Amino acid sequence: MPTAVDPSLNRRKLRLALKSARDSRGLTQRDAADALEWSLSKLIRIEAGTVSLSVTDLRAMLLEYGVEDPEVVADLEEAARGSKGQSWWSEYNDVISQPFSQYLGYESAANTIRGYHPSLIPGQLQISDYISAIFEVGEPVAKAEQLTDLRLARQERILQEGGPRVEMILDEAALRRQIGGPATMRRQLAFLKGLVTEQRATLRVLPFSAGAHDSVDSSFTLLGFRDDEDVLYLTGPRGTVTNRDDRKLVARYQECFEDLENKALNEEDTIAMFDDLIENFHRT
Repeated sequence: MPTAVDPSLNRRKLRLALKSARDSRGLTQRDAADALEWSLSKLIRIEAGTVSLSVTDLRAMLLEYGVEDPEVVADLEEAARGSKGQSWWSEYNDVISQPFSQYLGYESAANTIRGYHPSLIPGQLQISDYISAIFEVGEPVAKAEQLTDLRLARQERILQEGGPRVEMILDEAALRRQIGGPATMRRQLAFLKGLVTEQRATLRVLPFSAGAHDSVDSSFTLLGFRDDEDVLYLTGPRGTVTNRDDRKLVARYQECFEDLENKALNEEDTIAMFDDLIENFHRT
């Protein structure tokens, strides 16, 4: 695994520090942009953490915000120098959308990942054959291979020692749907069971008997941070969205996840279902 700090993490560090400093100064984004003689869009992109920041521009912002502590300034200057360059997923830029690239930046910085998908095993938990079977439908071979490699690279980063805490609700429909055939499903279910028994992830099955719920037709991921609000990544019939600012919408899905947890099987019964389904796929 790479040991260098990803540029996206440095951009996020700058985003948090600079927004906090601007708020402490009592300035709106428009006020700050006007004072710096910048376009508003430039300041918005910096505070969104989607662009790198030069040391010169950083110093101008810190001067405007009254940040003078030498240690703080030096730390942020180092982050600005590290905000340049390519993120780990840059080699896949030709097969991923800009919104998903933005999401990957958030995911790389998260310390908790919670999620649910109504019909598939969440992407962070899929084995290679399962991923390939999904992308081989409707995608050129070369693109399918790149997308598979990207998803496995994400998984390796997420499930590494010291990675984020992963909590997923697995729909019973996803566990019974034969993606890639019985042999692939046996290996996939065994992988999920191993994650639970090795305490690498918290996985709970939502049984058919749970009935209707608030995310029955869409998947969602909630990314949690030690120093920031949750970020919501929502995928459904209306497309995908990464949302940080609509706190009402984020709260709705925080409540949805809690509701799914309450309706899901406990860990013992979840493992029992994995075992039953593995046996069923052996007989298929």
